[in-house]
Amino acid sequence: MAKIRVSRVVPARTGAVWEALRDIPSHVDWMADAVAIRFVSDQRTGVGTAFDCDTKVGPIRLVDRMEVTEWEPGRAMGVRHVGLVTGTGRFSLRPSRRRRATRVTWEEELRFPWWLGGPIGALVGKQVLAAIWRGNLRRLEARLSERGSRGARRRGRARRRGA
Repeated sequence: MAKIRVSRVVPARTGAVWEALRDIPSHVDWMADAVAIRFVSDQRTGVGTAFDCDTKVGPIRLVDRMEVTEWEPGRAMGVRHVGLVTGTGRFSLRPSRRRRATRVTWEEELRFPWWLGGPIGALVGKQVLAAIWRGNLRRLEARLSERGSRGARRRGRARRRGA
C-alpha cells in the first residue's frame, strides 16, 4: 500500500479553496494526472457522489472510479477508490497562521493492481504521485490567485466608476 501525503499553504481563504475543491469537474483544470471526469451518479456534490476519473501518469492510463465518503464544507472531502486502484483519499483544509491563507493537505492510501507492480509498484508510485500532487497543489494555488486577482480588478473598476 502506498501512503502519500502532500500539503501546501495557499494564500486564499478557506471558503475560496473549498469552492475550488467542491467543483469536482474542475479538478481536471489543475490536476495534471486527471484527464476527464464523468459522473456515474445523479448526485454531483456531497457524500454518495460517484465519478470516473480518466487518469494518466506517464504512459499509464486508467479509469479511477471514486465515491465521495466525506463532505464537510470548508473542512474536508474524502473519497474511496473502487476501480483498478483501490484505497482512500482525503483533502483537508484548515486556516493557516498566515493571514487569509489555508493549509491544504492531500492524503491517499492506495493499493495498486499486480500489473502495476503491486506493493513494489507502490514504492515507486508513491514518489511519482507525491511529486505530481505537489505540482497539482501549486496549480490549484495559481488558479485561486488568478480568480482572486480577477475579483480585485473587478472591484477596482467598480470603485473607479463610483459603484
